[in-house]
Amino acid sequence: MQHPGTAQPQSSRTEARAAQNARDLEDHLRWLDSITGTALGVLAVASGIYTYLGVSSLLDDTGTFTVIAALAYSVAVSVGIFVFWSYMMRLVPAVRTITARMGLILSMALGSVAIIAMSSWLNAAALAGAAAVEQHLAKTVQDYQTALERADEIVQSGQSLARDVARVRQSFENLSEQEATGQLSGFAGQGAVFRLLRQKADELSALEAQITAQQPLVEAAFDEGNAILSRMRTLTVEQGPVAQRSVQFSEEAVRLANVITQLRQLSAAPLVLRAARDLSESVVIPELDGSNAATRQGQQATINSVREVLSQRADGLAGAAAAVLNMTPPRDTTYTPVSAADAVILYAGNFIPSWAGAIAIDLLPAVLVLIVAITQAAIRVGREAAATEDTMTLAELRAAVQAIREIDTSLERAESPSAIDPKPAHAPKEVEHSETPHSPDITEIGSQRRAD
Repeated sequence: MQHPGTAQPQSSRTEARAAQNARDLEDHLRWLDSITGTALGVLAVASGIYTYLGVSSLLDDTGTFTVIAALAYSVAVSVGIFVFWSYMMRLVPAVRTITARMGLILSMALGSVAIIAMSSWLNAAALAGAAAVEQHLAKTVQDYQTALERADEIVQSGQSLARDVARVRQSFENLSEQEATGQLSGFAGQGAVFRLLRQKADELSALEAQITAQQPLVEAAFDEGNAILSRMRTLTVEQGPVAQRSVQFSEEAVRLANVITQLRQLSAAPLVLRAARDLSESVVIPELDGSNAATRQGQQATINSVREVLSQRADGLAGAAAAVLNMTPPRDTTYTPVSAADAVILYAGNFIPSWAGAIAIDLLPAVLVLIVAITQAAIRVGREAAATEDTMTLAELRAAVQAIREIDTSLERAESPSAIDPKPAHAPKEVEHSETPHSPDITEIGSQRRAD
């Protein structure tokens, strides 16, 4: 069984080590404190410079007043960042209660959000603003290409209706030839039935010619659209200020929008749909020219049959035209110029490294605050675990010894007889033999404090 007295030296050595560790940490903090202000100033100035670049990209005017306004904002941001983190660096490690510490941490979180809102996004705009605007241009080109291809697909589907019109026209021409030879109504010649069939065949032939005539216009519009897209892609990636390229890009986007609108107007589907309705509804029945009643009766029966065929063919053409008209139209695409700061926000997912760097330059001092707070907590633990004499530095110990000596001297002067009943001036001077006051040395003071 260990003697109780042996635990005391071990405890004293542990406390001494804790005190020594606390003193080492304090020495490190004192040295680091000499460079902390400079580091915060450098970070604040760097953030202010990038903030100035970001603000300048938001302002359209380039006059003197605009430059002064941007400079004032960036200086305000730099000062705010420096002051805020200086407060946090001093106060967060100093507080001891949980309530005060949580309150300061919450304040630090709110301040960090404010710094991101007023500075970090502008820093990101300065770092990746031009690339973000180019990303916006590239996305717009892709949208316009999709719209152009969709418009061309729809208009080509309308042009393909010419084949349906040609088949119906050919069927009426064949019927008219049969009527001319008497194979349809039983009466040869170019009578009323023949004229009705030729009438509808001519209408469909005119529609077919109109659709065919539009094909060169459709191809020319599509080729022009592709040429404009090629110029827009070149503006997206070529060298030079992105603001100037954006202006040229906007002009090309307007031209391309007009081409897409022209393509949509060239669709033959509405023409075919109207012609299909007129095919069965607008029928001019010629006068029956049969020589007798039986002939005229046969012509009338044939005309009724032809009208039924017209109705069926019209329904077929109308259905084909309606299918083209019901195709999903190209999405309306409009190029909207954006600033570098807005582009960085719109395409933030594509510029995560730039955002990380912009936020880190503003919020890096938060890590320093946490480091200092943890170190201060370790120092407090070391001080509380050690005795008072173990935590005293040599300078503090010398000051304490000097104070004790001064107190002893004051007490001796107060208690000496000369101070209580001074002798007359004519009294003979006696030689006083007094011992030198005993002043405790450092070892005795330490032993006395340990005993207490």
